[in-house]
Amino acid sequence: VQLVESGGGLVQPGGSLRLSCAASGFTFSNYGMSWFRQVPGQERELVASITSGGGPTDYADSVRGRFTISRDNAKTTMYLQMNSLEPEDTAVYYCSVRVLIRRYWGQGTQVTVSS
Repeated sequence: VQLVESGGGLVQPGGSLRLSCAASGFTFSNYGMSWFRQVPGQERELVASITSGGGPTDYADSVRGRFTISRDNAKTTMYLQMNSLEPEDTAVYYCSVRVLIRRYWGQGTQVTVSS
């Protein structure tokens, strides 16, 4: 299983970013996927999840209405559209999948929201 995130960067408050997670090594369309984020010194936080077929989705209260999770099973890629970004969204963002009894993680992509 390989998960590769991209799309992070520095953005001003109120701005937008779209993260991507390219997946390989497993049958992507069979598994639900998730985005997590982590701030140094804090626990990793579940941000959003999506089922294998693309719906339903679920979001942390802190991002609901601002972030949208989606996936393209033909491209084996998951996305996180992040709008109205706030400084509190600053974190390393990870995509993740649980295959059988193991959870896999990407290397993470840094998102920094600052003026």
